[in-house]
Amino acid sequence: MKIAYLFLNGELLGKIDFFRKIILEQPGEIYCADGGANTLEKFNLTPNEVWGDLDSISTEILKKYEYNGVHIKIFSKDKNFTDTELLLDYLYQKKYDKIIVINGLGGRKDHELTNLNLMFKYKNLSFITEKEKIFLVNKNTKLNGIKGLTVSFIPFSEKVTNLTLRGFKYPLFNYTLFRGETICMSNIVTSNNCEISFEDGVLLGIINF
Repeated sequence: MKIAYLFLNGELLGKIDFFRKIILEQPGEIYCADGGANTLEKFNLTPNEVWGDLDSISTEILKKYEYNGVHIKIFSKDKNFTDTELLLDYLYQKKYDKIIVINGLGGRKDHELTNLNLMFKYKNLSFITEKEKIFLVNKNTKLNGIKGLTVSFIPFSEKVTNLTLRGFKYPLFNYTLFRGETICMSNIVTSNNCEISFEDGVLLGIINF
């Protein structure tokens, strides 16, 4: 599986050892959007590339990466897209199976919500912290190895039709979930192999560790 790890300029929201373990167990290429490089430096890891207008990255870290031959893609501060979106366009063309965002939440709410909004454009994008994983649910999704964990589903379209949940404490069968409803909050996984399916709509999932 081809994986990209993307470090943004939010808050880490977890211990470094937790994220290092994920990266080491599921190796992938590492990218930083500007100030995300400041966080990556704490991991003692070197990125494949750094993109941005470079108004947030430490001068010392930037010089170190330049010396070590890390590819630095520089943009003007006056642009119509965020550093993150420009980098994601590039990663999407490289056809990664998964793009996992670290350090993408917390901080300013407008930044956080804008980052999460990118999941609706880049379908293989997910956000992780030590306590949660946020992802866009495909119309036929299987989740393995999370028995006992709490999962919430939030509609981001007017409705999600024929929603079926199998392997949960509170199952659903061909249910129409409307925006604003809370029936899918805090469900509990009761099977090692649970399934989510629906016919139409946009559904966000949050796994709580």
